[in-house]
Amino acid sequence: MSVASHAPDHIRAITPYQPGKPISELAREMGIAEASIVKLASNENPLGMSTRARDAARGALADLARYPDGGAFALKAALCARFGVKAEQLVIGNGSNDILEIASQAFLGAGRSAVYAQHAFAVYPLATQARGARGIEVPAKHFGHDLDAMAAAIAPDTRIVFIANPNNPTGTFLLGREIEIFLAKVPQDVLVVLDEAYTEYLSAEQRYDAIAWIARFPNLLVSRTFSKAYGLAGLRVGYAIAHPEVADLMNRVRQPFNVSSVALAAAEAALADDEFLAQSAELNRRGMVQLTDAFAALGLEWIPSAGNFVTFKVGDAAGVNRALLQQGVIVRPIAGYGMPHWLRVSIGLPEENERFIAALRRALA
Repeated sequence: MSVASHAPDHIRAITPYQPGKPISELAREMGIAEASIVKLASNENPLGMSTRARDAARGALADLARYPDGGAFALKAALCARFGVKAEQLVIGNGSNDILEIASQAFLGAGRSAVYAQHAFAVYPLATQARGARGIEVPAKHFGHDLDAMAAAIAPDTRIVFIANPNNPTGTFLLGREIEIFLAKVPQDVLVVLDEAYTEYLSAEQRYDAIAWIARFPNLLVSRTFSKAYGLAGLRVGYAIAHPEVADLMNRVRQPFNVSSVALAAAEAALADDEFLAQSAELNRRGMVQLTDAFAALGLEWIPSAGNFVTFKVGDAAGVNRALLQQGVIVRPIAGYGMPHWLRVSIGLPEENERFIAALRRALA
């Protein structure tokens, strides 16, 4: 009997998260030059990071022999100034994935359950299973969250409800009023994790202030990231805003020095760069039109998206994906989300979008 055989059954049963295929991996597999490959698989910002964030990251390099600020004082101060919250309401994570894991570590365990939607972010069931807790998956409604059904699914042992808005990978969006009504239905001893990884891409008409709700709903946690619109995916910085009692418990189990000094400096600078954020959102808006117009011309079904990606139906998704890879275009298969006939494509630069559209036409033909 090996040492691995003694791992808990709930750990041995986990299917690891499958990230988007890296450019270097496709180059090796296909013998294609890396410079000729277009990656539209991981919802990254095609503009990269802002100049201000890059300069701040470079400036932090001189002190890499020292540990980062484990309390993230400067970044927390910037977040407090931006959102009108207190430092004791904040948890800083190694990406928002880390925030989800920390929340599950603090509030889940054997004999407890978490509720999440079908077709929602894969980390929700993974984080639940890793704690030995029971996952309650609620069938999707129009590829998104059915909040009434999710409220009804809350069991006596439920301690977390996960909601993604906009949802990944489908891009579906819940109105703020819908979420507010849902929060009023949830028992106060159940934590609602509102994952807003793509909130910076919302239009003015879609915006709502979830952070303001925390005063009324102390069981609400708002999770956000610098990986998407801010362009810091490679540095891994996310944050949670919650009631101080919730944040305190999460900070007790958070790993010390979980975010590097380079990442902290870049995130603080990125947060202040409103011009870059507006430029990213506008590029995304135009790219969304470019892609959906192409889907319409090709007669393809797609799910209207509020994020920086679009999910579209092609039937033989595995075959189409393979044909795209052969042309040096990486998108995201989502069969693992229960959608075997669909692919998800991130919005890139105009020329990257056009490259994908041309490759898709050939793949379908």
